[in-house]
Amino acid sequence: MATKKKVITKDDIVSIYMNEVLEKGQKPKSVFHFAKENDFSEAEFYAFFGTLEGLEKEIFRLFFENTVNLLHKNEEYQQYDMKNKMLSFYFTFFEILTANRSYVLQSLKVDKNPLKNLVQLTSLRNSFKEYVAEILTDDYRLEQEKFQKFQEKTIQESSWLQLMLTIKFWMDDESAAFEKTDIFIEKSVNASFELMNVAPMNHLIDFGKFLFKEKIHSR
Repeated sequence: MATKKKVITKDDIVSIYMNEVLEKGQKPKSVFHFAKENDFSEAEFYAFFGTLEGLEKEIFRLFFENTVNLLHKNEEYQQYDMKNKMLSFYFTFFEILTANRSYVLQSLKVDKNPLKNLVQLTSLRNSFKEYVAEILTDDYRLEQEKFQKFQEKTIQESSWLQLMLTIKFWMDDESAAFEKTDIFIEKSVNASFELMNVAPMNHLIDFGKFLFKEKIHSR
């Protein structure tokens, strides 16, 4: 009696791909080669991913998804303010990256063109920006509604830039247990939230509105 072939899952394909990149030191040439060498069909691959590039993007998005899932399992997390939620995200996210450090370093350095390597982070970028919007509280939101949308986009983009800088620091970190990265995270997040203090900006806007009204009335 023939042995029934194991049904391959999305997680199986992700795991196989990561292992292949590490073992061979390069990406598969095509979906055809990748599937054939690992004993599954192209149809099974395309059931989950459209391209190898899509698979690469999904791996980093899964790092993000696993981070958020772990955070939500902590009952105390929901009571945290925005800064502590962000710190919790960073420490958990980089624990997951560290557990997969060999793959991350390999995949983000595989192409001589850094921009091509960063394409893999597209899905992570979108998910992270949505996360920042979700945890943004009124403490860091301008009172003036017409400025809020612009402010939120600015916070999302600056937060993403900060995450990218932290990933670069972590990739270059040679300290034991990456303790320098932990220090970098704490100091950079604290500094960014100091800069996000909206009280001075609200005062400036109010002052601007006052000057505008005074100028109109003085005519």
